[in-house]
Amino acid sequence: MHAKAKTMLWAALAAALAMTPLAALAAAPQPWEMGFQPAASPVMEQIETFHHYLLIVITAIAAFVLLLLLIVIVRFNERANPVPSKTAHNTLVEVVWTVVPVMILVGIAIPSFKLMYYADRTTEAEMTIKAIGHQWYWSYEYPDNGDFTFDALLVPDDEIDPSKGQLRLLETDNRLVIPVDTKIRLLITATDVIHSFAVPAFGVKLDAVPGRTNETWTEVTEEGVYYGQCSELCGVGHAYMPIAVEVVSKEKFQAWVEEAKQKFARADTPAVDLAAATSAPAN
Repeated sequence: MHAKAKTMLWAALAAALAMTPLAALAAAPQPWEMGFQPAASPVMEQIETFHHYLLIVITAIAAFVLLLLLIVIVRFNERANPVPSKTAHNTLVEVVWTVVPVMILVGIAIPSFKLMYYADRTTEAEMTIKAIGHQWYWSYEYPDNGDFTFDALLVPDDEIDPSKGQLRLLETDNRLVIPVDTKIRLLITATDVIHSFAVPAFGVKLDAVPGRTNETWTEVTEEGVYYGQCSELCGVGHAYMPIAVEVVSKEKFQAWVEEAKQKFARADTPAVDLAAATSAPAN
């Protein structure tokens, strides 16, 4: 390819990326993706670190076992040993192959438990959000910001607007909106069957169980749009209850809260007895 053609190609690519909406560049599943989505919270960063540590451990174990197999194949085949050894026991070898695996498991368990406790909950939450799973959509409550509630339903294929960066099977009509750099307590439950609230970029995946409230937390470090899905087989509509989270600045979040209080205001007016209201007044 000529240098001029290459320059034009890169210019066109840069222009296309510049015009791409935020949602199109958000944390979402990608075709042929094999690794994690980019980490957007301290919990996910630690999960990635732990994953890399385990990868090193399992690679070392696999290489060591392969080396032993090659030694056995070369040194202890029938041609090299026409008269087989009658050795039945070796105390040192038996102690080693018992102690070493135990040490490996301890080396895995300690950081694993530390990560589990770290991801479990936070005592310094700045706000609380409650996510409730239904067949087949999510609803969200903001008890610390006006105590309003709204549902988030899948946007059908024929209503998806690619120009806004909306993604098929991942976009919702109302996004969960949270502020950046804020410790958020997540309370998760369900009303019918077991669901699972999962947002990979946050390192959050927790079951939503009817009659039980599970707790976790997150603190998103970058603004943007992040997608997740229900990760528990919950029925025929399981594939159609996505999670769309929009992370904004604290100032924009406060402005959104004021609008949401009006948009999702609860109807708390007392019920009216129509029969009594329409009856003739007593003389």
